[in-house]
Amino acid sequence: MMKQLRRTMLYVPGNNPGMIRDAHIYGSDCIMFDLEDSVSMNEKDAARYLVYNALISLDYGDKELIVRINDLSGPLGIQDLEAIVRTGKAIIRLPKTETVQDIIECEKEILRIEQENNLEIGSTKLMAAIESALGVLNAKEIAVSSKRLIGIAIGAEDYVTDLRTNRSQGGIELLFGRSMVLLAARAAGIDAIDTVFSDMNNEEGFREEVKLIKQLGFDGKSVINPRQISHVHEIFTPTDKEIKNAIAVVEAIKEAHKKGSGVILLNGKMIDRPIVLRAERVLELANAVGLYKEED
Repeated sequence: MMKQLRRTMLYVPGNNPGMIRDAHIYGSDCIMFDLEDSVSMNEKDAARYLVYNALISLDYGDKELIVRINDLSGPLGIQDLEAIVRTGKAIIRLPKTETVQDIIECEKEILRIEQENNLEIGSTKLMAAIESALGVLNAKEIAVSSKRLIGIAIGAEDYVTDLRTNRSQGGIELLFGRSMVLLAARAAGIDAIDTVFSDMNNEEGFREEVKLIKQLGFDGKSVINPRQISHVHEIFTPTDKEIKNAIAVVEAIKEAHKKGSGVILLNGKMIDRPIVLRAERVLELANAVGLYKEED
């Protein structure tokens, strides 16, 4: 099964009909319709109605669709779930996730709505957004708490505010939070998505941040402007050199297996399991973006 790419997750304000209509044309891997922070209180109902109707009537092709709901501490979150879950078309992104109990409460409501609307039980997937010190410290427990979870994400603005600091050029204040979210995702076998970069005039800074989160091991990044998408895809796409090296590693494995040898050599160097796993991941990504097929 081909890997679901989540290199880019494009934020689309739920109160912007034009962006909702055209969101699929920009080339992001995923589209995230936002009913939370980008929508003012007096537009919440209208935004929910817009997104609901878009999900049931527009064709977004093969894009993975996500809806960031309002948190469940008030009635808005439940109303969002009632509308979005019944479409059967979108993953639910739960904001401000701090404890396993947050996931349990969300799951309970989703299950109820699935049952009431004769939807397949468990078909509605979840993504948890970690946006506080408590959420970061509980990241591992959150990540393994539900089979519905396909990924967890870090939300920087609320997190750094909770830390009593602000975002810097290098992002040192985010390193621990990013690392905890990433480790939690890997322990759970789900994806890790990085936060947005909001300074649209700082292209160089954006590219450096994307390189950093790729090096850390993230699967992708949330983006707030279509102009950011191509940069992320370029940085996350394996190079020709990386693909050729990965193919050589895989071929060396096959050759060793043919000979019945437990020792795998490439250019005189022994290949161990971590190198094999990295090579397989490179080819998985290359296959997903159309740069490699196994028969190649």
